[in-house]
Amino acid sequence: MPTTNAAFIWSIANKLRGPYQPNQYGDVILPFTILRRLDAILAPTKAEVLTQHARLQDSGIDPFVVLRSKFGLPFFNTSVWDFGKLAAEPAGLADNLVDYIEGFSANIRDVFDGYKLPELIDDLDKKDRLFLIVKDFANVDLHPDRVSGHDMGYIFEELIRKFAESNNAQAGDHFTPREVISLMVDLLYADKDLELTTPGIVRTIYDPASGTGGMLSVAYDHLVEMNPDAKPVLYGQEVNSRSYAMCKSDMVIKGQGVDNIYNGDTLTDDGFHGEHFDFLLSNPPFGVEWKTQQKAVKDEHEQRGFAGRFGPGLPRVSDGSLLFLMHLISKMRPVRTPEDKGSRLAIVLNGSPLFTGGAGSGESNIRQWIIENDLLDAIIALPTDMFYNTGISTYIWILDNAKTDERKGKIQLINAVEMFGKMRKSLGSKRKMLRPQDIEKICELYDGFENHDNDDEAPALSKAFANSEFGYRTITVERPLQLRFHITTDTAELVLATKAIAKLPAADQDAIRSSLTEFVGHSWTNRDAFVTELKAALKSAGMAKVGAPVVKTIWTTIGEHDPKADVITTKGNPEPDTSLRDTENVPLSEDIEEYFAREVLPHIPDAWIDHDKTRTGYEIPFTRHFYRYTPPRPLEEIQKDLRELVTEIQAMLAEVGA
Repeated sequence: MPTTNAAFIWSIANKLRGPYQPNQYGDVILPFTILRRLDAILAPTKAEVLTQHARLQDSGIDPFVVLRSKFGLPFFNTSVWDFGKLAAEPAGLADNLVDYIEGFSANIRDVFDGYKLPELIDDLDKKDRLFLIVKDFANVDLHPDRVSGHDMGYIFEELIRKFAESNNAQAGDHFTPREVISLMVDLLYADKDLELTTPGIVRTIYDPASGTGGMLSVAYDHLVEMNPDAKPVLYGQEVNSRSYAMCKSDMVIKGQGVDNIYNGDTLTDDGFHGEHFDFLLSNPPFGVEWKTQQKAVKDEHEQRGFAGRFGPGLPRVSDGSLLFLMHLISKMRPVRTPEDKGSRLAIVLNGSPLFTGGAGSGESNIRQWIIENDLLDAIIALPTDMFYNTGISTYIWILDNAKTDERKGKIQLINAVEMFGKMRKSLGSKRKMLRPQDIEKICELYDGFENHDNDDEAPALSKAFANSEFGYRTITVERPLQLRFHITTDTAELVLATKAIAKLPAADQDAIRSSLTEFVGHSWTNRDAFVTELKAALKSAGMAKVGAPVVKTIWTTIGEHDPKADVITTKGNPEPDTSLRDTENVPLSEDIEEYFAREVLPHIPDAWIDHDKTRTGYEIPFTRHFYRYTPPRPLEEIQKDLRELVTEIQAMLAEVGA
């Protein structure tokens, strides 16, 4: 029998040539691989399971409980069929195969529903490919004695990778680059090496947007590599039924609990409500709106507050990535005593969560809550063009609710944008990859926790800041309202065109037109003087009741800013000119009044602060902290290059003319 590996299994797809396109091969190969693996796992106890199941038929006892307990497997199959029998009876193969699938216990049958296997079987049968596929898979030996769970995991992951490559444009929907996951896992397990190498240690790992399970797989493999006696327990949730089926298949193949992968929308249907985990990691959809989940999320935010997942605030509806981050934080193990180990979290985000939203916005409030609770440990800027479906800048956020003493109260930024190797062949938008030496360098920078200075010799790669350095207060700077009122021939029509005046009776509008026409050519620099004369003119023109709203509409429409005009006051206090209103961001480390006196008053001495509008905000201006000024080339060099280009162009024109 041929050596079983991913390439051999994928070669079965050659039987699909013609009726199926290469990007459809994975739709067949993946579900049949998992089906054959399950068949091989159940083979030793098949006869006993059928006998026991027949005895339980009329007993009123749930066969799932009995069979799982008796045979020690998390799933079973009660159909008389197996791959050997199916391949031996081509007649009625489609019906027999469907009967075989329906014989699986409900907790595994939904995997095949995710693959839409019954429909696929019907399609393969109509195109005369079903028997060829079943016969070839019947000859693939995937028995656990020949192919271990560890090796089977690698085979299945390789098949998923091939499926992703054949669906190049959609690869990002299925697949996070393995080297990115490796970096995340290395950072996730940092500072935990001694703990994780304890014999028999059990650690839970969770991904709320698990996709095909790539992140969970790498986290599992890495922990087992560190400690062969470790017992990682994987949990995941995925909204896409096909990706869910792939993820659950991978967990089954690894021998993980099949009930730990949940199919549903994480934001509206938390599959693990009230549970907490040791390690959490995810690459949630970023830049994707959450309008369809808005009602449920908003209700939880308003009704449960901090007792729910979204207490700190809600981001704008155009990007829900911060919702996933808050969800993950809610799943971290609480730290109530110094002995509690807490949790570590790694998540991939785009640049938006770093700085989008000013003070008081949902995004800023979320950042403030995370930073002031000392949860944010580090942020790593990755190279562009790292992912299959986007070339934008991406960042790995590391959160820890039980930081080491050295890192408490601080946040480390690591600039890894230039750490990459170019791929020989692009996959979608992915043109770069993290090499092993890049991952090692980033982890060294993280472990070193150093604060580099920018210099001309080399760019800074690591910086450490106090939490408060990312905070600021936005102050509102007001300036006095100073208006000049000059009446022209167009003023009356301008005023009459406003909504408030247009609603007035025709007689009142005529009075306004008449009064303003009389004032043509006149100017006032004092609002109160203008209003006094305006009221008198309106009464003389026949306007019975000159209301304050009408007067205010007229003077606000006519008035134009004039620094030489008198300041408009109300009860002795100057009114602010909203058109001149400005804001300033004052670092938390600075005194507001001192900043205002130093930075604002020298330029606009009549300004003041409206303290009622002051808001606290947080942002992480990553690029600013690593910016290096590059001086322009000397003018002499530029002129020299231009002269050389002109000479070349003239020579070329001379050749053409000749």
